[in-house]
Amino acid sequence: MPIDEPATAKLTLGDPVPRFTARTLAGVPFDLSVAAGRWIVLCFLGSPSAPRAQQEIAALAEQSHLFDEDRLVVCGVLTEPPAAAAEGFAAQGCEKMRFFADYDGAVSRAYGAAAAPRTVVLDPMLRAVANIPFDYPAGHAQSLRALLQSLPAVDDAAGVAMTAPVLIVPRVFDAALCDFMIALYDKVGGEDSGFMLDVAGKTATVVDHRIKRRSDLVVALPELREAIRSQIVRRLVPAVDCFFQFQATRMDRYIVACYDSEVGGHFHRHRDNINAGAQHRRFAVSINLNKEFEGCDLVFPEFGRKTYRAPTAGAIVFSCGALHQVTPVTRGRRYAFLAFLYGEADAARREVNNARLADSETRYSGLRDRLYPDLAA
Repeated sequence: MPIDEPATAKLTLGDPVPRFTARTLAGVPFDLSVAAGRWIVLCFLGSPSAPRAQQEIAALAEQSHLFDEDRLVVCGVLTEPPAAAAEGFAAQGCEKMRFFADYDGAVSRAYGAAAAPRTVVLDPMLRAVANIPFDYPAGHAQSLRALLQSLPAVDDAAGVAMTAPVLIVPRVFDAALCDFMIALYDKVGGEDSGFMLDVAGKTATVVDHRIKRRSDLVVALPELREAIRSQIVRRLVPAVDCFFQFQATRMDRYIVACYDSEVGGHFHRHRDNINAGAQHRRFAVSINLNKEFEGCDLVFPEFGRKTYRAPTAGAIVFSCGALHQVTPVTRGRRYAFLAFLYGEADAARREVNNARLADSETRYSGLRDRLYPDLAA
C-alpha cells in the first residue's frame, strides 16, 4: 500500500532512508542500522504538547496488538521534551512504543518532517514503503491503520523466500586441527570477549551480557597460527575470490571462540564494520570446530528468520556489513574459529583509525595479519 506526498516529502518510496542514531526518552541508545530486519514505523510527531500529536499517539496505541519486537517496531520522534516525565509520557502512549528525542530536529529534517509531521514506514531492509503526512487527504490515522494491518510477516516481506548472501565452504580445516584447537581452549580457557562500541568518539571494548555472551582464546602459538593461515589461504581464500570477487590479503584475529549453554551464550543482532575500530573489515569468517551443540546458529534478519550453520571444519563467509545475530546455544558448547578478511587498502585505513581507538585498545601495527607473509618479505 504505497502512500506518498511528493510535494513535501524528501523521501522517494523504494529508496533506502537516512540512517541515524538517537536516544529514547529514557536515554537508551537506538541505532536504525541495527534495528533493520523488521517493519519499522517512524512517527514524526513534532512537539508532544501539540493536540494533534496526542491524537496520533492515541490512534497508534489502539493498534498495539500488532506491535512485535521481532516483526513490527513503532517509534515516535519528538522535537521537544514532553511536559510529563519520560516514563509517564510513554505510559500515556503505549508500553510497546518507544519515543526518541530529536530536540535539534536533525532526524526530522532528514526525513522531510521538520515542518510537516508525518509517518514513514520502512521495510526490513530500511527502505521507505509509505510516507503519510498528518494532513493526508484520506486521513493519516485511517491510512496508517490499514497499512499496519496489511503488513506480512518478515519472511514474506519480499513476496518470495529470501536467502542471505552467504558463502558456505566445507572442509576448510583438517579434523586434527579442529580437535587441537578445542583441546587447547579446554586446557587454557577463554576470556569474556565483549564487543566494540564507539563511546565519546573513541572505539572501546564493552561487556554487556544482554548483547553478547562469549569467551575467546587468542591463538598465540606461531606454529598453530601458521597451520591456520596455511589452510585458510589454500582452501578458503580462493573461494572468496571466485564467488565474492574479493582478493583477501590480510586476516584480523586468530581466536577460538566458545558459546557455552551453561551461561546462555549468544550474540544479539549487529554489524561487524560499524565503528572506527572495525571499518577495515570486509568479510566475516566463522568456522565451526565441533557439532555437539544445539542452537547457536546465524540469522540474517534483513533476509528473514532462516538459520544458517557452517559444517564442522567448514566456513560460512559473509559481508561485514550484513546485519546478523547468533541465536542462543541451548545445549552443549559451540567452538568456532572466528576471523575477518580484508585487503591492503583496508589495512591502511585500519592504521589511520588507530587515532580513533580508546587508550585501553591495542594499536594496529600490520605485522602479524598478512595472509601471504613470504610475498610481503
